[in-house]
Amino acid sequence: MTGNADEGSRPRSLPEPVTAVTDTAGAWLPARMAEVEKGLLAAVEGDGELAEDAVLTLNAGGKRMRPMLVLLCAGPEAGDAAVRAGIAVELVHMASLVHDDVLDRAPLRRGLPTVYASAGRERATALGDRLFATAFRILVDGGDADAVTEVSATAVDLARGELRQRQAAFDLGLDEADYFARCGLKTGRLFEAACVLGRASTGREPGPIGLFGHRIGLAFQLLDDVLDISGPPERTGKARGTDLLDGTVTLPLIVAGRRDPSLREIDLRALDESSAEAVCDRIEATGALDEVRSRAIALIDEAKAGLTGAGIEPGQRELLELIADGVVLRYS
Repeated sequence: MTGNADEGSRPRSLPEPVTAVTDTAGAWLPARMAEVEKGLLAAVEGDGELAEDAVLTLNAGGKRMRPMLVLLCAGPEAGDAAVRAGIAVELVHMASLVHDDVLDRAPLRRGLPTVYASAGRERATALGDRLFATAFRILVDGGDADAVTEVSATAVDLARGELRQRQAAFDLGLDEADYFARCGLKTGRLFEAACVLGRASTGREPGPIGLFGHRIGLAFQLLDDVLDISGPPERTGKARGTDLLDGTVTLPLIVAGRRDPSLREIDLRALDESSAEAVCDRIEATGALDEVRSRAIALIDEAKAGLTGAGIEPGQRELLELIADGVVLRYS
């Protein structure tokens, strides 16, 4: 198990771009990440009759970027509070993915059957609920009252973002403002919370560090939406155009619809996998994907520029910039 990694070694579950950061940081970061992995495993193994599904969800992959952001924003002095926050943030992320799969009736995630597909709606819903509850239990047991407040507010925002997505399903009239508001709640908010929790765990004021996390979270979502259109399935672990099939209107479709108005007349409800792939080809032909990639890179640049005057040590800032750049490199 990754939680058994030796002091100073790299947990095996960490893919690029995370490994590039651990290679640069020195021994402290891989050691703390190993503690996060060990804590995550202990948390999900204690989930009773849901433990098997929880462990499978944990081991299905994942970049662990959110707990890494917690630790990077805490810096080399990251202690037990930062480790607990990292565990809690990842559990909330896992819970949100399990619930998303239920709402989307998703058969696959990261190329593997979802809990929804393999065990059913009721069990998957219960697992997501349990993961949320476990995240709070870890913080409460650690006496991290401020962290409980931050994670509670974040969980509410995740739900608000999901509600926005459901309300706008299949709506080709969705505009960019609504899209970014949804992404800010569903994706940017948890990245933001990770940064705030890390900084606060060492007793320092968060300052503008939350905005750094929010911006790279938005960039992450934009690039993920590009990948949903461009594929290929063997890389994404899901069918090309899954968002279209779910009725989720993303920025690539919004931009493409301005360039080719006929795309605004598509009946998303009538799509199947074959016709969704054909729509992906039409979106790609407009050049919309290049524009969305450029806007994601601009968000990364804004995030890094915003670290100026944030009271971040030079070495710590280098690592934060590296993980921000890694968001882009992951999709290149």
